[in-house]
Parts: sequence; C-alpha cells; structure tokens
Amino acid sequence: MLKGLDPLLTPDLLYTLARMGHGDTIAIVDRNFPAHSVNDRVIRLDGTDVVSAGRAVLGLLPLDTFVPEPVARMGVVGDATAEPPVQTDFIAAAEEASGRPVAVETVERHAFYARARSAFAVVITGEHRPYGCFLLTKGVLPEFSPER
Repeated sequence: MLKGLDPLLTPDLLYTLARMGHGDTIAIVDRNFPAHSVNDRVIRLDGTDVVSAGRAVLGLLPLDTFVPEPVARMGVVGDATAEPPVQTDFIAAAEEASGRPVAVETVERHAFYARARSAFAVVITGEHRPYGCFLLTKGVLPEFSPER
C-alpha cells in the first residue's frame, strides 16, 4: 500500500504509466469498447467510470505539450461535432488535472479503433455512457516543457 495515490491506480496501471515514454498514447475507454480485440495490453477498471479513471491517470501522466491535441475523443457516429456529457466531463477533468485548457481532437470511430490498436495500452472502465472513449498522449514533466 502506498500513501497519496488514487486507489484506482492499480499496480498494473502504475507499471504501465511508468513504462510509457514521451509521445506514447494510452486509451481510456467505456465498457462497450472492444479493448481486447484491438490491443494486447488491457487493464481492467470495471468498477469505475471513465472520468474517475481519467482523473487518476492524469494525476500522474503529463499531457504532451509538443502536439497540438494531446487528447483525442471518439466522434459520435453521424454527428462528429456532438459532445456527449461523458466527453464534456472527461475534458473538464483533463483540463483541471493539467491546470490549463487542453485541445481535443475528434476521431472517427473506426480511426479511433486503429489508433487504440497502436496505443501503448487500453484501460477499459465500467463506464455505461456511450462515447466515453479517449486517447491521451504522454508528455514530459512540466520543468522540461516548451513553456519553460
């Protein structure tokens, strides 16, 4: 047991985050996502929602400041401009954790699957709301960011 860590950060998830390098992506997805079909590295967080999982991960993972859109969301089929509440909530959590506005890319469903295939890992949650699917690009620690 470690002090000060979100209990959602399982040993497997901590190990995965530590192994990721700058520019690697991690998918955090809802319960409907075909995680095991698209990636061999799947971490299950069935007992939580995607926003809570995102908060836990983003408490440790710096978002990339070298790419224009370090967060990607799955676009709603038939209306790529729609932003379901689950996405609004996740983006707000990402901005809160980052302490800054975060640019978000919308990715068509099948293109999202392809990008999740090449992600470092997929974290599947118990999120019941559809379109709770995100890709996060790992950055460097703030003292090494371009703003410094």
